[in-house]
Amino acid sequence: MNSSTSPQASRPVRRRAAVGATAALLGLAVALGSGPGTAAAADEPAVLTGLILGVGANESQRIVTWYSSADTAQKVQLAPTASLVNGEFPAGAATFAAIGAANIATSGGFNRHATVTGLQEHTAYSYRVGTEGNWSSTYAFKTQDFEGDYDFLFYGDPQIGSSGDVAKDQAGWQDTLNVSLAANPNAELLVSGGDQVETANTEAQWNAFLAPDKLRQYPWAATIGNHDVGGKAYEQHLFTPNTDRSAPLYANGNPASNTSGGNYWYIYKDVLFIDLNSNSYRTASGGGGDEAHIAYVTDVINQHGAEAKWKVLVYHHAIYSPASHAKDSDNKVRRVDFPTVFSNLGVDLVLQGHDHSYSRSYLIKNGAKANPDEQPGAADVYPGPGGVLYVTGNSASGSKYYDITAPDNSGTSGAGNGADPLNPNSYWYNSAQNQEHVRSYVKVEVRSDKLVVQNVRSGTCAAPNPAVEKGLSCTNTAEGQPVGSVVDKVTVHPYHADGQDIQVNVPNAAPGEFGWTIDGYNGLVNLGTAQDHNGDYFEATGQINPIVVSDNRRSLAPWSISASVSDFRDADKTFSGAYLGWTPRVVQDGAGAQASAAVPSAYDDHGQGLSVSRGLGWAGQGHPKGTARLGADLDLKIPGSVDKGAYRATLTITALSS
Repeated sequence: MNSSTSPQASRPVRRRAAVGATAALLGLAVALGSGPGTAAAADEPAVLTGLILGVGANESQRIVTWYSSADTAQKVQLAPTASLVNGEFPAGAATFAAIGAANIATSGGFNRHATVTGLQEHTAYSYRVGTEGNWSSTYAFKTQDFEGDYDFLFYGDPQIGSSGDVAKDQAGWQDTLNVSLAANPNAELLVSGGDQVETANTEAQWNAFLAPDKLRQYPWAATIGNHDVGGKAYEQHLFTPNTDRSAPLYANGNPASNTSGGNYWYIYKDVLFIDLNSNSYRTASGGGGDEAHIAYVTDVINQHGAEAKWKVLVYHHAIYSPASHAKDSDNKVRRVDFPTVFSNLGVDLVLQGHDHSYSRSYLIKNGAKANPDEQPGAADVYPGPGGVLYVTGNSASGSKYYDITAPDNSGTSGAGNGADPLNPNSYWYNSAQNQEHVRSYVKVEVRSDKLVVQNVRSGTCAAPNPAVEKGLSCTNTAEGQPVGSVVDKVTVHPYHADGQDIQVNVPNAAPGEFGWTIDGYNGLVNLGTAQDHNGDYFEATGQINPIVVSDNRRSLAPWSISASVSDFRDADKTFSGAYLGWTPRVVQDGAGAQASAAVPSAYDDHGQGLSVSRGLGWAGQGHPKGTARLGADLDLKIPGSVDKGAYRATLTITALSS
């Protein structure tokens, strides 16, 4: 029995219950493999550069990527910061082997990356890369709660080098990171809008982009921009999780060529992020075009959308933006291809770059304004079914800005760039737009009942502001629009259809409370091949993964553990979970645990079996404190008429306590 949680994004199975908390028995898998062989160590120690902390498949993972001057075996070493003594890592520090290959000829050297797994929440970690006797400097990051609310920051095109002065662009980029993270030190992700650099394979620009230490302290969720795609340096510097590097997701249809590409996804707490290579949009160039991205997004949401409360897409080429790229022919094509699909799939927010100006769309449904009466700059929006918010980020470095352009008469839906009837100076799709020629970033607050999106100034007309320093005008006034002031803010409220959603937050229990976990490795409960009984019925038996219950509360209040099973499915073939019965037992005494009554298969008594909630174990008021292990023998009997197949179901555990 298992759930739909993927191996790539599996999470620690640990639950504590107050009243009525539920969780599913999860089937976890792990794939172990080795990277390519490495040559013998060079005579000189490898020089380790370009180190960056990247996002992992979920909140318990990070990916570390770096460059090496030598093709040697290397790794990431990791330990809780509290365990370091005088800066020295403990003997038992975890290590994660790195893999990689030779870099493109223009940069030389080799790239390495390693995925750090098994992180614990609320922990400060220290890490370094290299090998014994040749370690990099030590860097640090911290994890926070693996459940609930959090903030992430979105940065439009740093595009280091586009002003013509790499040092000035680096200064502006570093200042935006410093300003934004000083204001939001507990932000958990840094999300890219693409165009990290001006020229794809110019390592001087990559070195400047990677210079800020903040990129080694907070995970960077990379996005490919049109200035990144023309070489392999993007892929070498920024390894991403769950990445599909198949041919249709490359602009030229050739992953082996000297270009970067691919789409990827990850789940961070309550958000499913999907990141697209929007450079691949023309099938005539060899790639799969927008159709390939639509298929990818559809597949990922169908497989993983139910695992998160919010769906956020990220790609570079803004389809709803206010500046010169708004009328690009390729963006007009995307503006027809994407929106209806995104609406139908329940996407909540789309983050974009490319146009070096800020905009926030109206809620867009099926390529048109969802509600004609939505007012410009509304502080609160209510998407209803199919409403999607699109946001374009301005320059995070100040290296280049694009000025806002005027609407035309090409229409007020679909690919058109006509004027907004409520605000004729804006395009029909933009609720808010801004260009002061100052740096900014977007802060997104993820809450259980809303998304709060705001564009925040990270600079003024003063340096560091490379484009302005080189003579571009600037309309910002530091007195009225200082660093940290909000340009625009909107709260997105979820759609509740015609009913009422009921929400409860279950916090981490304080020491001494009641809790339960799945004991040990939470693998698939495989009942094997059912035995045929003269064609009358099939029977299979097994045991659940034991449940550990601990209760050290002063109240000695009663508790109970129960479970129910879904229907068994194999594609379109099913049979009822009622045919599964069990005999609970106490594997280890403690906490006053008593086994609940046996439940027969519906085949035996024509009842409901485990298709309805049934008790596994319980303890009454005044029971002793302690820990118990509960198990159950499973008995599956199904009619002989059930079709051949490999069937699976999900067993959901419920814990109740006063």
